[in-house]
Amino acid sequence: MTTDPHPWAAKLESLHAHLWARLSRGVHDRHAPARHPTLATVGANGLPQARTVVLRAADARAGTLHFYTDRQSAKVAELKANPLAALHVWDASAHLQMRIDAQVTIQTGADVANIWARIPEPSRYAYSSNATPGQPIPEALAYAKTPDPASFALLCLTVRAIDVLHLGHNHRRARFERSDDWAGQWLVP
Repeated sequence: MTTDPHPWAAKLESLHAHLWARLSRGVHDRHAPARHPTLATVGANGLPQARTVVLRAADARAGTLHFYTDRQSAKVAELKANPLAALHVWDASAHLQMRIDAQVTIQTGADVANIWARIPEPSRYAYSSNATPGQPIPEALAYAKTPDPASFALLCLTVRAIDVLHLGHNHRRARFERSDDWAGQWLVP
């Protein structure tokens, strides 16, 4: 008889707690799979747009996730037009896939000044008013970036639902929704 290497996947309560623990680990551990999830939005052309982002905060109690971005990026314009997004995390070591549906709010200016103050100087170059992300340039390095706090934005994802798939000896899938206080429901994998 083989023991399950992932006993946390056997019950809804422990599965929910474990997925939030893995998300929280992504905030502080640069090597954690949840550190660099894929964020999907709907582009101006109506097509899905996906990109890797860096997880900056995860709050299981509030059901929120935070990411930093350049205010001029396409994702900000996309989220202003349609504030719904999906987040995907594949955690190979846990054999765990998380698909997260969220409502997104964008914070800028004075609302994020305290966060900007804590960003290391070299990292601030990612947020610049003189080089719009995605803007065409004639050569690979034909741009200059000057840090600008006015270009810094915080994406606050209020999680609406999490669909989780665990690929273990016996596959398990569940969906947790904010609307039912994260009670969870088993699904066919």
